[in-house]
Amino acid sequence: MDKPAVAVLFGGRSSEHSISSATAGGVLRAIDRARYRVIPVGITRDGAFVLEDDDPDKFALDPAHLPEVVDNGTRVLWPDSARSRELRVQDASGTRSLGDVDVVLPILHGRFGEDGTIQGFLELLDLPYAGAGLLMSALGMDKNATKNVLKAAGVPVVPWVSVTRADLARDRRLWEQRMHALGLPVFVKPARAGSSVGVSKVADWSELEAALQTAFAEDGTVLVEQAVVGRELECGVLEARADGLPRVSVAGEVVISGRDFYDFAAKYLDAPGIDLVCPADLREGELRELQRIAARAFEAIGGQGLSRVDFFFTGTEFFVNEVNTMPGFTPISMFPTCWIASGMTYTELISDLIDTALARA
Repeated sequence: MDKPAVAVLFGGRSSEHSISSATAGGVLRAIDRARYRVIPVGITRDGAFVLEDDDPDKFALDPAHLPEVVDNGTRVLWPDSARSRELRVQDASGTRSLGDVDVVLPILHGRFGEDGTIQGFLELLDLPYAGAGLLMSALGMDKNATKNVLKAAGVPVVPWVSVTRADLARDRRLWEQRMHALGLPVFVKPARAGSSVGVSKVADWSELEAALQTAFAEDGTVLVEQAVVGRELECGVLEARADGLPRVSVAGEVVISGRDFYDFAAKYLDAPGIDLVCPADLREGELRELQRIAARAFEAIGGQGLSRVDFFFTGTEFFVNEVNTMPGFTPISMFPTCWIASGMTYTELISDLIDTALARA
């Protein structure tokens, strides 16, 4: 009981529930048990907090059967005030204590977890947590807000138009003109969703309406972005230590050979047509510039915890596509892969996030 207790929080109400659960499988397998006491807390699709099995194999990512948190009859009871850090569990046999929690590791993707909601909940309870803070999480989850903040900070971003159903209802012709001005092809995506959920590539304007409806099914605001011809590069960023600068990994590259874009199936279900190369083949000056822009983007939206910064590189210019404050964290995801290529193990990466949160607390 003398080791710091880490509540690993996963699952959730978003469309990325299974990816969060798969991330939990990787984290539960790799977390340093000699240093931390682990309390696995799952969130069902209905939002119930349950004490989950500490079993990495249960949450392995299998395309035939995606992992999921189900209601097992338990309920994790959070502290009843900011004066306590005690977690309890209630089930058919009664209520028992899980002991005090020292830090929460939220590995939730998408809405109701990556968007500032769980961060606000934990701050109300005065519980330390790893990763991005409330405002940074909310900004990073909203692609339109992120782009506006980055643009104001002088970070190059891809031209875009954001639109709502109400906008289209009021003056569809005007908004279609704005979208058409971007030229073809364009990408249509929900403002607040991840893992490429709800994203479509439009190569002909006749495909626009179906793409808008797919995106609107995920969120009330949709982005239409100009497609950039170039390489897709990504890197990981970690919070600065002491008075230093944010730490930036080497870059990885998404090489598209047989798909329209890096979609959900390619990211997580091993669908063909995509190769992930890390480290990416960049000249020294190109890598330094990518890392400089990544650090600037990270600081512009809050500079806390971690992020994966995604780029388009035309050969002469870098454009930031997205800043993801809780990127895919399975052992084969690009974020940990880039840090492993930079000399850090998967276990060390998890420990860094926890230790940074404990030091901040």
